[in-house]
Amino acid sequence: MSAASEPQDSELAASAVAGDERAFSWLMQRHKDALYRFIRRYTGDADEAYDLLQESFTAAWSALKRYDRTRSFPTWLRRIALNKCRDWSRRRAVRRWLTRNEGLDSWTGQNLPTDEPSPEAAVADKEQLTRLDRAIANLPAGLKEPLILTALEGLSQDEAGKILGLSAKAVEVRVYRARKALSSALSLEDA
Repeated sequence: MSAASEPQDSELAASAVAGDERAFSWLMQRHKDALYRFIRRYTGDADEAYDLLQESFTAAWSALKRYDRTRSFPTWLRRIALNKCRDWSRRRAVRRWLTRNEGLDSWTGQNLPTDEPSPEAAVADKEQLTRLDRAIANLPAGLKEPLILTALEGLSQDEAGKILGLSAKAVEVRVYRARKALSSALSLEDA
C-alpha cells in the first residue's frame, strides 16, 4: 500500500469510534514507537515506559470519542501520555516518601529503585546515555516536558506550547533553563 492510499489518522479515529478495532490497532502501530520514545525519555526507565505506553493507549481508546479530528492525533496522544507520566511521577514521589519515613525494614521491597546497572549501561557508550536519561528524568516537570517535546521529540516550540498550554516563548525559556540544569547536573556527576 502506498503512502498516498493510507488513511489519515482522523479517518482511522472515526472508524475506530464506529467500532472498527483494526483502525485503532493501525493507529497504535503507527504511533507506538514515537510515543514510547517520548515516555522513555520522561521516565528514564524502559520497563516503566512500556507500562505507561500501554496505559496511554488504553486511555486513548477510552477517550477516542472525545478526540477532535481537526487536531493532530500525535499531539493528542502525547497529551494523554504526558498525563500518565505525571501520574507516574506523583506515585513515585509518594513511594519515595513512604520509603524514607517508614524505613526499609517495613517495606516489602516492591517498587524500590535498584542500584543495579541497566543492560544499556553495560556498554561504555551507553553509560553516557543512561546518565543523560537519569538527569532528564530528575528535572522538574516544568523543565523536563518542554525539553523532551522540543529537543528530543522534534516538535516546534509552538507545537510543544499547545500540548503544555504555554506560549512558544515560555517553552523557549524553559528549554533554555532545562539545558542549563542538565549541564550543571552532568558536570556535578563528573566531579
